[in-house]
Formats: sequence, structure tokens, C-alpha cells
Amino acid sequence: ELLIQEQLARHYVFFGQEGMAKVRDSFVVVVGAGGVGSWAALMLLRSGVQRIRVIDFDQVTLSSLNRHAAATRANVGTPKVDALKQSFADIAPHAMVEARVALFSAETAADLLAGSPDYVLDCIDNMDTKTDLLEFCKKHNLEVISAMGAGMKSDPSRVQIADISDTFEDPMSRAVRRRLKLRGIMSGVNVVYSTEKPGKVQLLSLAESQKDEPGDFSVLPDFRVRIVPVLGTMPAMFGVAMATHVLTELAGFPTEPLPVKGRHALYNRLQCDLGVRESKIPPEAGGPRMQMRANDCGYMLEEIWRGRSAISGSIERLALTRWRRDQPMATYNC
Repeated sequence: ELLIQEQLARHYVFFGQEGMAKVRDSFVVVVGAGGVGSWAALMLLRSGVQRIRVIDFDQVTLSSLNRHAAATRANVGTPKVDALKQSFADIAPHAMVEARVALFSAETAADLLAGSPDYVLDCIDNMDTKTDLLEFCKKHNLEVISAMGAGMKSDPSRVQIADISDTFEDPMSRAVRRRLKLRGIMSGVNVVYSTEKPGKVQLLSLAESQKDEPGDFSVLPDFRVRIVPVLGTMPAMFGVAMATHVLTELAGFPTEPLPVKGRHALYNRLQCDLGVRESKIPPEAGGPRMQMRANDCGYMLEEIWRGRSAISGSIERLALTRWRRDQPMATYNC
């Protein structure tokens, strides 16, 4: 016990005796042991969680080495969860690590999530399966945090934690939100996601031989065929963010996630100010031509001007205005 406390000494200083007791006594389930889930599970283990169940059906491949927390050339071809368990034994041999080589589904949910876990981490990248997991957790009052899409993202400053109802600029969040609404779940699911606007990189194209029957080439029915480009650091950031959120929740340590809605309030103010400014321009001088929605104002601010004044570079007291009054309101003229 003295050895374990020395190993966790910095966390004992951070959370205190009571907080660390809660962390060490907790039971956490990580569903999906890929680039996100492996890092989440690793940091939970390193931080003192002594009972972890990791669930995944997949095996380590050579391409896993750019993002998986425990992948080595030696364990290529072995189940990802077994690779994690073996690695974890060298870090915290006292921990109870349960490796389940299994595919999560609505049918297997009760078995795989049995034991009244204190927290569930959803690190699944299949949309329907992810929705099944979140629905099960909500119906059974299990605390859950879900990872959205880390693929095709590269900006670490855009990684956020928010309720799924407050997410924006993320296609996976939007798709999962729609699916949850169809099942009567409007909010109450925390997610890690990125506000980075998609489009810089694209999915790899299907080979000509795969285009006729793409489903024949998927690992399992209903799983994606096309390869998602992944910068290996981003899944790790998502996983560490998830683990950090879970640890603070388990320890009862207060945190205040960035208020995403505060940015929406800023966009509404920019739109209102812009409308007032436009209304003061007489028609003969080119006004008023107010055609910007609040979301348009947000896009202009964040994506075009990167949250700064185009003139001074300041981030304070920002405002939008038309550059040329003889031209309509547009992204190139505001």
C-alpha cells in the first residue's frame, strides 16, 4: 500500500485523501479500446482507478502504432484489450483489469456493462452502436461520457467538453444528436468533441474493385469501409480529456468546462450590433442590408478572422461591419 501511495503521490496532493479514496474505489468501463479509448483507460489506470473493464472486438494492426497507447510491433495481431491488459500489468499490477474481446451491441449491453460501473466511457466509432450505448446508459442511470470524431482533426485548441445539445461544427456530434432525439434523448450526455471546421482532409476513396459492393469489404456488417485520416495525437487528446473529466467527477473535484453557450451569446451580440449599425445606413448610401444570422456571425468571427480583429489583432470589443457598402453582406465583405 505504501508503494501504491508513493506511485500516486502527486494525485493525493491534488485530490486529497478523500478524493483519491473515491478514485481508487471506483469501477470504470471503457467501451472501445482504439486510439481514444486506449489513452483514456491508460490515464485512468495511472491516476489510481483500480478496477477497469475494457471492451473491444478489434486487433492491433500496424496502423494502430501511430495512435494506440499500448500498440507495439510485437503485439500486432493480438486483441487490443489484451495488449492494454498486458501493458497495464507493468504499470499497476495491483489493479483489476478485465479485458473483454467483444463487440458492443444493444443485445450485449446488459452483460458488458454489468456490475454497476461508476462511469462508462464511450469510445466507439460506429454511429448506431454508439447511440445504443448512450441510450442504455441513460435508461439505466449510468454516468457516461462520449467521444465524438477525432479523425480528420488537427487543432488541439478546439477540443471541448460539452453537453451534446450544445455541440457545433462537428458532423459526428450532429449525427449522434439526431439519433438520440429520435429515441427521446435531447440532452444530458457529455461529449468530448472538436469545434474545428471539417474539410481540410477527406476520407480515402474506395478502390474501383470495392465500389460495386462496398459492404463486402467492411470488418463487420454496418461498419465503415473507407479509411478516416487520423493525426495520431488527436485521439490521444480526446482520450486524456475524457479521463480527466471522469477523474474530477469521481473525486468530487469541481471543474468549470468552457461555456460554449457563452460564445453563442457573443454571436448574438455581434448580429444585434451589426443589425443596429446597418439600420442607420440610408438606402441611398447602400443600406440597410442585414442578412447575417447569428451562426453566420460566429462563422465569420471564428473561421474567417480566427476570433481577432482584422485591423488591430485584438480579441476585445469585437464588431462586424461591411467593408464596402455598395456590395451585399457576405463572408468576403464583412
